[in-house]
Amino acid sequence: MFMTLSYGQEIKQIPQITVSGEGKVKVVPDQATITATVETKGNVAKEVKKINDEQMDAVLKLIKKMNLAPSDYRTQRVALNPQYDYEKKKTTYNATQTIEIIVRDLNKYDELMEGLVSQGINRIDNVVFQSSKLAQYESDARKLAMKEAKHKAEDYVSVLGQKIGKAITINDNSQTYYPQPVFATMRKMEMSDGAAPRETLAVGEITITANVSVNFILE
Repeated sequence: MFMTLSYGQEIKQIPQITVSGEGKVKVVPDQATITATVETKGNVAKEVKKINDEQMDAVLKLIKKMNLAPSDYRTQRVALNPQYDYEKKKTTYNATQTIEIIVRDLNKYDELMEGLVSQGINRIDNVVFQSSKLAQYESDARKLAMKEAKHKAEDYVSVLGQKIGKAITINDNSQTYYPQPVFATMRKMEMSDGAAPRETLAVGEITITANVSVNFILE
């Protein structure tokens, strides 16, 4: 007969505190992504597609004229769909081409939007304002979140006569940043001859947020 002996070992618990921290950085966007569509309808598929192609060709020429980098615009999708009317027993066709444009100089925004509409764009799907320095601002937000967590922990233990030691664990609870789309409404601006162009863009601010939870040792 074999006897197994186990010796209990006292587990030493480390005094610690867990706190959360949040860091926010507000930034004025310096670029925008525009998603716009040329849509045409008609009874003959070939003619509908031809008109749609001509309008998109005019749009692309406008973009090139404004000296946007070739990498800053691309065709997102192209479609030609039959639509059957059961009451009239007739088929019509709907052609669409959608283009995505990155505007890195917001001073060109108004001119571009006006030109897109005049050259055939009849649907602005959305406009998203962004920052070209997103990675830098995300880093700044994370640092602010850690500073807040440490400051919060120091506040809690200051009344106990203790100090904050090393961090044991750090959990990043931040959600991936997605710029919020701003849905554009197109309106014709009535201006008398010689009148100064009106500004139609108010980009506001975007907020980049980081959240962390940290375990600190108590000393």
